[in-house]
Amino acid sequence: MPPEIFLTIAITAFIQSIFGAGVLLFGTPLLLLLGYPFVDVLVVLLPVSLVINLLQILKHHPHVDVVLYRKILLLTLPPIAIFLFLVTHIRLNIGLVIGPFLLLIALKELSTASARLIDRLMRHETVYCVVMGVVHGISNLGGSLLTALVHHKNYQKDVARVTIAACYGTFALIQLLTLWLFTRQQIDVPIYDDVIYLTVGALVFVFTDETFYNRIDRRKYRRIFAGFLALSGLILIGKGLS
Repeated sequence: MPPEIFLTIAITAFIQSIFGAGVLLFGTPLLLLLGYPFVDVLVVLLPVSLVINLLQILKHHPHVDVVLYRKILLLTLPPIAIFLFLVTHIRLNIGLVIGPFLLLIALKELSTASARLIDRLMRHETVYCVVMGVVHGISNLGGSLLTALVHHKNYQKDVARVTIAACYGTFALIQLLTLWLFTRQQIDVPIYDDVIYLTVGALVFVFTDETFYNRIDRRKYRRIFAGFLALSGLILIGKGLS
């Protein structure tokens, strides 16, 4: 079990424990840059992401925005499955499109012009959710668009994190089912290794939740969330240029 995978999981699990997303968003480009095949990256990261989301849902499930969750369930999951199936044969680079968008979302906290532009974009929520599914199926980066949408809605921090967790966890479940049904022959990751990886993710969540998350107030959380989106945008732009 390579140490770089353990390090990637520990760092990204810490991020996801705070925001509800991060393992796939940051772990995917990192492991791809290290030379791991896309399908193996998914098989390693998806269970870790899913177990953290399940723990977050168990803790705060009454706070899930059910209306948004149902919309995402209907509009986003089908394109995730379809385009994940297609991406095993076709690879597309869309980091240069998503990255600037995330930076614009982050600037909403500082610029009224950015806030007005984002407000206009987010009015087309149905189209946005479909695009999110396409992006996630193709690149595993739909979590960036999900976090941007939730950040725009100005939720309380528990509502924000658990709503992202419910949606993101469902993304991971659909991806795992799609991989199991259509690409089992391409998987080269022992189940024993996966169990260890998701155990590490769960332990990181327990530590992070008690040590960091519970001590962050709502206003500080929104500022940190904006920084998270800006960092995501910069990483995706860098990945797109590499």
